[in-house]
Amino acid sequence: MQEVKREGVDIMIALDLSNSMNAEDLTPNRLERSKRAIQQFIDQLKSDRIGIVIFGGQAYTQLPITTDYAAAKLFLSTINTGIIPTQGTAIGAAIDVCMDAFNFESPSSKSIIIITDGENHEDDATGAAQNAAQKGVNVHTIGVGSPQGAPIPIYRGRQQTGFRQDKDGNTVVTKLNEEMLKEIATAGNGIYVHATNSNSGLKFILEEIDNLEKTELGSKVYTDYEDRFQFPIGLAIILLLIELLLSNKKSTKFNTEKLFAVKK
Repeated sequence: MQEVKREGVDIMIALDLSNSMNAEDLTPNRLERSKRAIQQFIDQLKSDRIGIVIFGGQAYTQLPITTDYAAAKLFLSTINTGIIPTQGTAIGAAIDVCMDAFNFESPSSKSIIIITDGENHEDDATGAAQNAAQKGVNVHTIGVGSPQGAPIPIYRGRQQTGFRQDKDGNTVVTKLNEEMLKEIATAGNGIYVHATNSNSGLKFILEEIDNLEKTELGSKVYTDYEDRFQFPIGLAIILLLIELLLSNKKSTKFNTEKLFAVKK
């Protein structure tokens, strides 16, 4: 029996599920690109704990903080913009829900990663990030989308039927608000990264998180077995050599005997 100690940090990911995340200025769209990046991020984790918060006009805990990476991927796969009852982009509320998910009695380092297009219309996100930083929690932001913006498609099944429009009948164009996300990251002692099709930005943030002090999060006891296959394999090789030598002797003996010769 062996005991292995796990050291890591606590990470909460807050993912924007507002309708603007359906814009297709990233492939296939902002939300799906973000989900793929989070899955790749989870694959790179070792002993860290992770949780997921989803937000629109309000924020909800989708996955409590855990080391069960398989569960994290399962919960991630069910996420779509339709599961948020209230539309909007309440980044401040998302930060507050992430903070509630942390156990501050634990000495582990803590980080929040906000993935959004930055169109915050609901609350004081910068103030929430400042409060988090005062408690020792870094708040990083990843901006998805383009500053030029893109329309929000409407689908019926797999068929696109048009684009979202405002009350005046004009097509709504959603733009990445980088300035807002930079302000949040600065207030939260974190970094801001602009996500693209080739770079999700999570790699840079993971490098930043790796520099944090690791804390023992627990231990795991498992059974380790000592391999002793060498003994039967060695015996088998010896027997095969003996069998080979005996076969050669038998073949030589039979070659000297003329079994089918006609006797006079």
